Amino acid sequence: MTEPQLPSRAKRAARVLSLLDLTSLNATDDMPHIVQLSRQAMTPFGEVAAVCVAPRFVHVARRTLTGFGGRAVKVASVCNFPGGDGRPDEVVEEVRRTLAEGADEIDLVYPWRALKEGRADGADALIRACKALCGPYHRLKVILETGELGDPELIRAASLTAIAAGADFLKTSTGKVPVNATPEAARVMLECIAESGGQVGFKASGGIRTLEDAEVYLRLAASILGDAWITPQHLRIGASSLLDDLLKALGEAEQPA
Repeated sequence: MTEPQLPSRAKRAARVLSLLDLTSLNATDDMPHIVQLSRQAMTPFGEVAAVCVAPRFVHVARRTLTGFGGRAVKVASVCNFPGGDGRPDEVVEEVRRTLAEGADEIDLVYPWRALKEGRADGADALIRACKALCGPYHRLKVILETGELGDPELIRAASLTAIAAGADFLKTSTGKVPVNATPEAARVMLECIAESGGQVGFKASGGIRTLEDAEVYLRLAASILGDAWITPQHLRIGASSLLDDLLKALGEAEQPA
């Protein structure tokens, strides 16, 4: 019996492309850069899942995507970013403003410092208030900053709190700390998602630069929640330079043999 052929690298790249949150959250970002980023989201091989930008550029991304036919591409933005230590009332107001600018998804940083210091109170109320603003039509992704939490038990506690408070996704990292997404942290988060019924999504972010980097998280998710679970509604990869590697793989597939 012959073994089944593995999917081609191009097919694998196309799958990851559909899960990509194409991201730029740099202090040097300006309007021309965000316009370019938004145009890159609509590749010759298909669209990414979302473009993730700072709140001040949400309207630029939405306008650009709509103008170039990318209405289906979501616009995500970050709040309580990057430190996760904003005043709750100010964070809620930031979420309100960002949604009003046209964001489809909010990536909210969990107050991880308080949890690490043994002060877990406040996270639940903050997430609930932000989810109330998002309602059923806007996704709330909660960034746990797992590299800073470090301890699997703290990651588990933050995951369960976020899920109970109404998070639509758990996200590993801001990408702004020394340790970002790791398979070890992802496993804890995915196991919490599975224990809670598998309705909450998962986003790996920070340090994912190649197709092979991304596939680590796809395989891990499939092993815990099943391959059919892996859709843009449940799994995202937050990255910037990853797009180049995916387009290279997809472009090579079009070259004549």
